[in-house]
Amino acid sequence: MKFDQASPPNPIDQERVVTRPHTRIEGPLKVSGQATYAYEYALPGAPTYGFVLGSRIAHGRITRIDASRAEAAPGVLLVLTHENMPAQGASDTPVPQQRKASPQLAGPDVRHYHQAVAFVVAETFEQARAAAQLIEIEYEQTPGQFTLADTVGSGKEPQDAVDSVVGEFEPAFAASAAQVDRTYTTPDQSQAPMEPHATVAHWDGDQLTLYTAHQVVHWVKRGLALTLNVPQKDVRVVAAFVGGGFGTKLLFFSDAVLSAAAARLLGRPVKTTLHRPLIFNNTSHRAATIQRVRLGADQDGTLHAVGHDTWTGNLPGGDSEPACEQTKYLYGGEHRLIRTRQSELDLPPGASMRAPGEAVGMLALEGAMDELAEQLNLDPVELRLRNDVQFDPEKGPRRPFSSRRLAAALRTGARAFGWDQRPGAPRERRDGEWFIGYGVASAFRTNLVQPSGATVRLNRGGTLTVETQMTDIGTGSYTILAQVAAEMLGLETAQVEVRLGDSDFPQASGSGGSWGANSSSAGVYAACDELRRDLSRKAGYTPANTVFRGGKVWQGAECTELSDLAGPEGVEATARMTFGELTEQFMQAGFGAHFVEVGVNAYTAEIRVRRALSVVAAGRILNPVTARSQCLGGMTMGIGSALMEALHVDHDLGLFVNHDLGEYHVPVHADIPDLDVIFLDERDDQSSPLRAKGVGELGISGVGAAVANAVYNASGVRVRDFPVTLDKILAGWEADS
Repeated sequence: MKFDQASPPNPIDQERVVTRPHTRIEGPLKVSGQATYAYEYALPGAPTYGFVLGSRIAHGRITRIDASRAEAAPGVLLVLTHENMPAQGASDTPVPQQRKASPQLAGPDVRHYHQAVAFVVAETFEQARAAAQLIEIEYEQTPGQFTLADTVGSGKEPQDAVDSVVGEFEPAFAASAAQVDRTYTTPDQSQAPMEPHATVAHWDGDQLTLYTAHQVVHWVKRGLALTLNVPQKDVRVVAAFVGGGFGTKLLFFSDAVLSAAAARLLGRPVKTTLHRPLIFNNTSHRAATIQRVRLGADQDGTLHAVGHDTWTGNLPGGDSEPACEQTKYLYGGEHRLIRTRQSELDLPPGASMRAPGEAVGMLALEGAMDELAEQLNLDPVELRLRNDVQFDPEKGPRRPFSSRRLAAALRTGARAFGWDQRPGAPRERRDGEWFIGYGVASAFRTNLVQPSGATVRLNRGGTLTVETQMTDIGTGSYTILAQVAAEMLGLETAQVEVRLGDSDFPQASGSGGSWGANSSSAGVYAACDELRRDLSRKAGYTPANTVFRGGKVWQGAECTELSDLAGPEGVEATARMTFGELTEQFMQAGFGAHFVEVGVNAYTAEIRVRRALSVVAAGRILNPVTARSQCLGGMTMGIGSALMEALHVDHDLGLFVNHDLGEYHVPVHADIPDLDVIFLDERDDQSSPLRAKGVGELGISGVGAAVANAVYNASGVRVRDFPVTLDKILAGWEADS
């Protein structure tokens, strides 16, 4: 099935099951410990345990490696280094960094700190870990580039240059009555998922089964097959439950490659989990940015010149952090200059982290909008409303938005939050020791879709089974897909079994880029639509005239039980949803608005978020329970990004020194106040048959900016170097005194 025209009325519109609040159907498995994550699979035969040893330098080469003491240690079965690792190929997954990073132990050259340089397999984890410390390695260290700021304006040609130019920005900006020209910096950040990267690898002859923590099953299947130089048909990947990924599990790392290679050599299953420090330096992270935003407007606040430059860094061949993305679409302005520059850095690989681009790009753009509003003495909400636009600002009216409820989100949020009580000037309102401030920011995230397929099977007795490669990374995929299937076949969710994350099932979008729920639901829709046709014909009815309700298929007053149509063998249908050119004809995105109240301590400059509200317009909300959870998670991560999250680079050694959850600060319960979410009613018929859009990353995009804007409204100190910490507020107060 191809989705290439606006969605007509369809069975989802009944909204008998879809759009209704349903708690997670897999919840009982998780709280009882019965949901099996990658490291927990028990396979026939005694397992072995792998331990990855990371490099102690960031740039250079290995001149000598001696594994003899480790090989002789108790319980050790195998030690792999670049000297005895089986030959590897290169991955060609859609993630550019994976194409460079997928070979492990590929040679003596060291590209970044904690790159895997050895792999020890033993009878127990403790034996493998102890033996790894016995490996003797000598390095020749060479100078590396670890500081992004040093590469900006250095004259060195950047790795890539992405420009978006409309009109004549420079003269338009120079002629503007009101101008903002500000530079914002964001640090390196880690996804730090609760479940570490983990793999269990098992070979049965030439057949490899890999239980691993990954967000997109078919990416790791293809990429690993190419890396190991084996046919894809001989690789099965299982990722039934994934304990968070936030982008880092869009790639695969040393645990997958080395477990698979060692298991084949040993003829025994190998279990490997990356210990926490390796997750920060061996796997991927969000790269730091330096962003310059220039806005030129009339005295009434109408934007005419919009400029956004981003500098970011990565290993050779890696992707850039697309922090300018939202600036292309969020506000009007006929003269536009948007540029991305990327330098080569010798830090661990930079790749996707929740809402890549918008999460940090909105910190700069929405901060600049707040500064422009202050300069114009204009309410920040009103400034945004005056620059709302109903078409792609770069391409004009010929590419309208498929749906855009930004203005409604801003107005709804302002009323619900009590924005009219916002302090008119910094340090104007006080509650005991605390200065009180309000902040606002728009929310934006591009809507993406991916081809997805599924198999649906009506079983004997009238129950339904759904099988698809789609993953559940804690987002509610099991529940949403059960709702869609139940809606299509006239069943209850309790009558639907959903099976996910197995490469033996039809290929699906996987989880990433906020495309998962909408895309995979469309795949289930397509399979259910095919099954409806088959069952209608089997009942002797005309498919176009049938209604599925209450476990029966109806044509007029006549009906047939689904259990009768299933028979003893059941009835099965497989289909795939692909997408046409609607994303080119229409700009598709989710929109919203974030409102935040903070307190800043008048004596210590400690910052406390007191309450926050997100208003979200993201098409049809398939399940308000799981969607709300996604938004609350995004809001929490946005607060963390604004106030505490930062990987600290040792600029001499080239590593992230705070590589554990003790020193990499993320929000805890005490940091997060009363959060609320309002969903606006919306149906985007250009997005999918579900008329839904992505919601998972919309929740983070703009939250940090709303926090920073509120901090300014409370304290009078504008911090443009994130995260916003109390020392920076104190420094601002001292500079004012």
